[in-house]
Amino acid sequence: MQERSSVADLVNALKRELDRYSLGGKLPSSRALVERYRVSPVTVSRAIAQLAAEGLVVTRPGAGAFRAQPRAAAPPTGDTSWQEVALSADAAADVVPRAVDASGVLVTLAAPATGVVEFNGGYLHASLQPERAMSAALARAGRRPGAWSRPPVDGLPELREWFARGLGDGVGPADVLVTAGGQAALACALRALAPPGAPALVESPTYPGMLAIARAAGVRPVPVPADAGGVRTDLLAAAFKATGARVLVCQPLFQNPTGSVLSPDRRAEVLRIAREAGAFVVEDDFARRLVHEDAGPLPPALAADDPDGVVVHVSSLTKATSPSLRVGMLAARGPVLERLRAIHVVDSFFVPRPLQEAALELVGSPAWNRHLRTVAAELKARRDAMTAALRLSLPELALPHIPSGGYHLWLRLPDGADEAALVSAALRAGVAVAPGRPYFSAEPPAGHVRLSFAGVAGLAEIAEGVRRLRVACDEALG
Repeated sequence: MQERSSVADLVNALKRELDRYSLGGKLPSSRALVERYRVSPVTVSRAIAQLAAEGLVVTRPGAGAFRAQPRAAAPPTGDTSWQEVALSADAAADVVPRAVDASGVLVTLAAPATGVVEFNGGYLHASLQPERAMSAALARAGRRPGAWSRPPVDGLPELREWFARGLGDGVGPADVLVTAGGQAALACALRALAPPGAPALVESPTYPGMLAIARAAGVRPVPVPADAGGVRTDLLAAAFKATGARVLVCQPLFQNPTGSVLSPDRRAEVLRIAREAGAFVVEDDFARRLVHEDAGPLPPALAADDPDGVVVHVSSLTKATSPSLRVGMLAARGPVLERLRAIHVVDSFFVPRPLQEAALELVGSPAWNRHLRTVAAELKARRDAMTAALRLSLPELALPHIPSGGYHLWLRLPDGADEAALVSAALRAGVAVAPGRPYFSAEPPAGHVRLSFAGVAGLAEIAEGVRRLRVACDEALG
């Protein structure tokens, strides 16, 4: 947050000074800007890059930055109203409309304004990301022979082997496809398993990005209630029978948003019920590398206990590293793997080789396990700090489950509370929270908010964010 604000401040300062220079005139050197504005060289580099992107300066390697010539007048705006008819064609046909609501995803991707505490983030704060280790891995990857050549479409064999090892002896590298992050893997799996117009069973509540994927593909998400023990298997068989669905999407470990873990007795039940229904289970194992220090031994992935190919497993390195390290995987057995491979190839050909090579360098370095241990300790400390602050300052917000993994807490609002009003009041008070409504594919039973403790700078910012949320609750909830 501080880096973003300092870049913005420098950009604004340089814009005010541009009139001092003639067109084509040279701006001060990076070193001079560092000394004048007392910022880091990285901040200067990013500010100049932003000015260049806006067409205000041009950069010449080895020479510096120069004031750009003014842009030509923008061409006249065309008439795009015809698109409303074209895009509504689905509504006239006997198919599920593919209107996409990405608001639930965007709320975790949009950077809040300067000074706003970011409780709505979906990734680790920059201070928790292994930036030095990733930079070193990328540098080593660039020196590998053939680092910029075309990779195998399924992914580098060594990376597929590494992902497969994490799933136990029953899954081999031949069962793994390397994907461009977990979101791409989920999209590929859902398109492979549910044709347009078909239903897909989902946990309720569940990850909004998955609901957006389903709707974009014309698939109907059908909710199956979940509780502290995960998806309710007493309702699952009936849901399969009533809908004819052939796929269930679930997060058995540290579910988003509840943080629940699928209970041991339900693990076998989910696989049995799906197998009897002739259906697949898409296992989104997004948070396994975000375990907290006090979690104890983790259950294996569902894919590890699945000899019959019921499970299509999805996981990613992104959540535990950086939003930009978009390297994930799909694992499956049987004929479905060929369909997944075909869709993956059609969509993206392959994941860029330098990114795969860098991922291999990272997970194979001593820094990798050190990073995971650091994250485990830090997430526990942040979870405990946020939990204690909420119980002290906001007892009216119910916290039914304290997770031992993941990066967020799921809070239920008092009955009758206006969720949208609270989210708006929170932003006015200087804290961004994620509304609960996008996590439900049908009408929610109550208002909720999701608070992330991973995207903030530290414990002091958590305390300040909860204080601001108290102010918002006083305004919105009375």
